[in-house]
Amino acid sequence: MDELKTNDYLKGIVLNLPESPGIYQYLNAEGTIIYVGKAKNLKRRVSSYFNREHEPGKTRVLVSKIADIRYIVVNTEEDALLLENNLIKKYKPRYNVLLKDDKTYPSICVQNEYFPRVFKTRRIIRNGSSYYGPYSHIPSMYAVLDLIKHLYPLRTCNLNLSPENIRAGKFNVCLEYHIKNCAGPCIGKQNQEEYLKNIAEIKEILKGNTQEIERMLYQQMQELAAEMKFEEAQKIKEKYLLLENYRSKSEVVSNVLHNIDVFSIEEDTDEKSAFINYLHITNGAINQAFTFEYKKRLNETKEELLSLGIIEMRERYKSLSREIIVPFELDMKLKDVIFTIPQRGDKKKLLELSILNVKQYKADRLKQAEKLNPEQRTVRLLKEIQQELHLDRLPMRIECFDNSNIQGSDPVAGCVVFIKGKPSKKDYRKYNIKTVEGPDDYASMKEVVKRRYQRAIEENAPLPDLLITDGGKGQMSAVKEVVDELNLDIPIAGLAKDGKHRTSELLYGFPPQTIGLKQNSPLFRLLTQIQDEVHRFAITFHRDKRSKRQVASALDEIKGIGEKTKNALLKEFKSVKRIKEASAEDIVKVIGEAKAKIIKDYFTDK
Repeated sequence: MDELKTNDYLKGIVLNLPESPGIYQYLNAEGTIIYVGKAKNLKRRVSSYFNREHEPGKTRVLVSKIADIRYIVVNTEEDALLLENNLIKKYKPRYNVLLKDDKTYPSICVQNEYFPRVFKTRRIIRNGSSYYGPYSHIPSMYAVLDLIKHLYPLRTCNLNLSPENIRAGKFNVCLEYHIKNCAGPCIGKQNQEEYLKNIAEIKEILKGNTQEIERMLYQQMQELAAEMKFEEAQKIKEKYLLLENYRSKSEVVSNVLHNIDVFSIEEDTDEKSAFINYLHITNGAINQAFTFEYKKRLNETKEELLSLGIIEMRERYKSLSREIIVPFELDMKLKDVIFTIPQRGDKKKLLELSILNVKQYKADRLKQAEKLNPEQRTVRLLKEIQQELHLDRLPMRIECFDNSNIQGSDPVAGCVVFIKGKPSKKDYRKYNIKTVEGPDDYASMKEVVKRRYQRAIEENAPLPDLLITDGGKGQMSAVKEVVDELNLDIPIAGLAKDGKHRTSELLYGFPPQTIGLKQNSPLFRLLTQIQDEVHRFAITFHRDKRSKRQVASALDEIKGIGEKTKNALLKEFKSVKRIKEASAEDIVKVIGEAKAKIIKDYFTDK
């Protein structure tokens, strides 16, 4: 009854919702906000949650938990985007994406004081100071701090340099003054006006506006040279060259591109997270760079997550860029802002740089996670195989077969088993070929596969999630015949080698298709390991068998030496060669004097 009442109550709210932009909040029975969303049309968007049956999953669970709906009407879609972002950060609702900002990156602070200091910090204190960053690429931050240090003499002390204290003569200059890193404002050697002029220029450099400072320095240099003040002109020139060197290193594209935001997104392999990279470009140089992670809650799309990320970053960095470069079309509008999906040129280079950064961040996060949980790497590789081959289930158990014979002699086969991407040697099996005469690889493969899986069915043993043959299309067809005959549902793949006997491609499907594999990728290395392992296992078995046959036949020719004697000799000396080389005394110890004489006489005659 309570549930019916709740449904009627919610229907009443939905029916009366306005058809205008806004944000909506879902609350549970305890009055806690569990979801915040934005909408161009509140009524249409909220209705969509209640007028259809959702797939089993988190959205259905969310709808079942809604006990109340609140909404806020706004003027524009942009206002809805901003408000949604702020409310998600404020309330952290359970079913909204979670912004993972677990690293506090450093910023550069220009302190709000009479003689401002410039320093690195991880704490943002709202006291009128200016902050630039945060810098996710720490070397970039140190590079700009180093440039500022060489360009301008700034104080680094923590003294309270108020006008009263300076006039009262409370301070003495320190070593920084003597080595010309500071101009001595503490004793009145540098006035506030001159100091603040330097600070104004520093702020422009931190904003990325180095061109303007360069132009100004060049002009000063020319004026001083015209006035024959060559020493002062040389000092200005040194500053100019320092700045020019810094700018040339930091510039990534043409300096015509100014005040542009660039965004890219990359989803995690398991699609539970998304990583977003943000670059801000000023005069062709990257002025800000930041990558962060969103944890998905309701299978949000890339478009939804990137829209959230754009609002978050522009608000955080107070960006007023009129152009935003993105990798694909977005259903979002921002006032006086154009969205660009570049196809070529410098803008395309910037997008590629952003994508490179987001992929690197994703790879780094993956490495960190795999160090903490090594099994995660294996599951990821198996998921890659599952995705590449479109398998119904994760290939937790992979079995691989290989034949081995030389000109048809001693034909054998081996089967290796990999469980969770690791060799399971206790499950390896060796097979002597029984029904095939001569070197017929396809018939040998059919015999072995049939023997293995007929027995597995009889003993109710586990079947593989993926069967791999060490060979091409012919081997795969031979295996498929047996699998179909036994009525089994086992996916079949083939590993082919190139002319140099190296793993070159993975084949799958009927007719077999080549699946592209990146050389030296973890997945390629795993498949190569499986192929090398089955080849090693089969060929070792073949060598052992051939060697035993050759040894046995050499001793069989000696009259008066029976099976027991032969076995005793092989157990002690391991090979015919060692028996030949052994002394009469050593052989006597194993088989007695009479038989030892027969052996020695036989090998002496040979």
